[in-house]
Amino acid sequence: MTKPGRFRVTGVSLIHHQRLSTRPDLLALQARFPDHYPVLLESAASHPLTGRYDILPAFPEVVLEADGRGEGFLAELDAACRAEPMLAERPGLPFQGGWVVYLGYELAGAIEPRLMLPRSADDGLPMALAWRCPAALIHDHVLGETWAVAERSGDVDRLLADLVNTPARAAAVLPACHIQEADPSLHFEAIARAQRYIQEGDIFQANLSRLWEGEFSAPVVPEALYARLRQCNPAPYAALMRWGECAVLSSSPERLLQRAGAWIQTRPIAGTRRRAQDPAEDRALAEELVVHPKERAEHVMLVDLERNDLGRICQPGSVRVVERLQVETYAHVHHIVSAVEGMVRPEVGVAALLSALFPGGTITGCPKVRCMEIIAELEGVARGPYTGSIGYISRDGRMDFNILIRTAVL
Repeated sequence: MTKPGRFRVTGVSLIHHQRLSTRPDLLALQARFPDHYPVLLESAASHPLTGRYDILPAFPEVVLEADGRGEGFLAELDAACRAEPMLAERPGLPFQGGWVVYLGYELAGAIEPRLMLPRSADDGLPMALAWRCPAALIHDHVLGETWAVAERSGDVDRLLADLVNTPARAAAVLPACHIQEADPSLHFEAIARAQRYIQEGDIFQANLSRLWEGEFSAPVVPEALYARLRQCNPAPYAALMRWGECAVLSSSPERLLQRAGAWIQTRPIAGTRRRAQDPAEDRALAEELVVHPKERAEHVMLVDLERNDLGRICQPGSVRVVERLQVETYAHVHHIVSAVEGMVRPEVGVAALLSALFPGGTITGCPKVRCMEIIAELEGVARGPYTGSIGYISRDGRMDFNILIRTAVL
C-alpha cells in the first residue's frame, strides 16, 4: 500500500504560462527551496531529440509513497492519473502539471510477484515516490526559452517570487572523498557463477553491478555534488531528487521510455567503448564498437527484449525499430543505442505501461525475470535507486523516464 493516498480531481483545463526574459538557475532554485522543488530533471547534454528540456516541477500538493514491497503503488498512481481530465498537448511545453515519479529498482518485486528481491536499500528512501505538481519551470535548449507553467495563475506568481528570492549559486569546493570499493573477488566470483547460468541455459546474459561507497571529509551539499557530476559527465537524462535528508544524483544517458500522444519509445543502450584523446584513435574505437560481433549480438538481443516488452501494451503490428545500432558519443564513452517504438493500445494506463517496461532490460539481462532472480542471488544486496527510474507524467499524457545509471545516493 501507499501513504498518504488521497488525491483530488482539479478540473483544470486552462494552463497558465509565461515566458521569462532571462534563463534562471534551476539548480540554485531547488537548493534554495527544496520543499517547493523535490526533483530537477535536466538535459545537460543538449540534443534536439534526447536532450531538449530542463524541467523543474513545482509545489507538490500530494505525495504517494510506497511502503513494504510496493504493492498498490502503481495502481494508485494510475487511478490518480485517470481521475483528472486529459489536457491537449501544447508544443514546447512537455509538462503541463502532473506527476513526478521515482521508482526504486526493487519495485520490480511488486510487478513480478515471483521475484524475491532483497529488502530495499538502507538509504532512507521509500521504494517509490510520486509528487503531484501543478506547476513547473521549463527551459528549452533548442529555442533558448524558459517558461513558467502552472494550472493556476497564482502559482506562476509563486514561481516568479521564488526566482526573485533565490541568490546566485556560488561555486562550491567539494571536500576530499575516500572511496571504498567492494571486494573485487566477490564480483569476479559472481561473474563466474553468471557464466555458469548462461552455459546451463538459464539466461543469455546478465548485467551485474557492485557497490561503491565514499565518505567525504566534511558535509556535502547535494547541489554542489550534482553540479560537479553534471560538469564531468553531462548527460541527456540527468536528475537531482531530494527526499528529507537523502538525495539521488544521476547523470544518466539512457531513456527508459518516452510517450507522446499514442506513441511510446524506448532507447536501449548496450555496448560501450572508452573515449580517446587522439581523434583518430577515438574514431577507431567507435567504429570497432559497432562492428564487434559480441557487442552487436548482445545489443540485438536486448532490442528484441524491448520489442517484446512494448508488444505487451502496443497495438499489434505497430512495434518497430526506428534507430538501429547507432553510436552515441558522451564525455567519457561511446555507446551503441537503438530506438524502438509502438502505438499504445487505448485501454492501457500508467500502471500497465510502467509494469511492461520497468525495470529496463539493458540493466537486467535476458530473459528479464530470470535475470532479476539471478542478480538478486549474486549481488546479495538491494540496488535501491540504482537502475530504477525518475521521470514525469504530464496531464496531456506525455511521459519521459530515465534509467538511473551513473547514479549516486547522498
